[in-house]
Amino acid sequence: MAEGRKRTIKAATGSGREKAAKQDKKNKEIIAGKSTSGLRVGAILLWVLAIAFEVAAIYLLTIKVDPKFMLGLNQSTWIIVAIVLDGIAVVAGSLLWKKANRSNPCQSKNKVVKFLWDQMGVIAALVAFIPLGYYLLKKSDKLNPKMKKIITIVAAVVFLGAVGGSVDYAPTSPEDIEEAKVAAMEAAPGFDGVVYWSPFGKSYHVDEECHTIRNSDLEFGTIEEAFEFKREDPCDFCVEQPEKEALYKEKQAAKEAGKEVEVEVEEEASDDEMIN
Repeated sequence: MAEGRKRTIKAATGSGREKAAKQDKKNKEIIAGKSTSGLRVGAILLWVLAIAFEVAAIYLLTIKVDPKFMLGLNQSTWIIVAIVLDGIAVVAGSLLWKKANRSNPCQSKNKVVKFLWDQMGVIAALVAFIPLGYYLLKKSDKLNPKMKKIITIVAAVVFLGAVGGSVDYAPTSPEDIEEAKVAAMEAAPGFDGVVYWSPFGKSYHVDEECHTIRNSDLEFGTIEEAFEFKREDPCDFCVEQPEKEALYKEKQAAKEAGKEVEVEVEEEASDDEMIN
């Protein structure tokens, strides 16, 4: 490796290599859904919180609240706050759900079940906004017409943002992960289950000395963890074209060896000049 700043190589989660050494056990956990249960529970709790904000907004739309409970803000402002918080909670839950799906995708072969599972965030967004929309359009006669229009626009914008942020545009399948494992084993016969990626890259690597990342700080983990961190693209060299990567390293080694020879020759010439 060329000399330069000292890079760091750290585990993405947990103990890294120890987890890779126990790959079979991890795979069983993934199939059972244990490794992503925390993410899914977090997503569901956030969606429940979103529905709670929706209920609060509906309550404020239909009931006149005593101003002394409004903390200095008018009722319309609190309705907008509840709607915005509703959208934030929906998107946050959807992000956790999508992260869980990347490393532990739906195992069902049924296309409808898989679609619904992958797009669970969109379903949550619909549940968290459609009743609110109904009450806003049909049951909010107490609101000032101008303020009703403003709230309706805010709700529509937040709803569209929540749906857009909840859609899984490229869901992972179990076949994607299996294909990645096969490709890694073919590229590196001694593959031990560990792959590497840089903090800002989009690819995973089977060789920590791959020339595309050899000057970068690295994280490592299992293929499932790489997918979880959105590193789903195999390296064009060490995974897809290992022969090309090996040839590149040979050329670099020869080049560096040539430089060392040149330095030795220059030093010998300098010594001869001093003697003469």
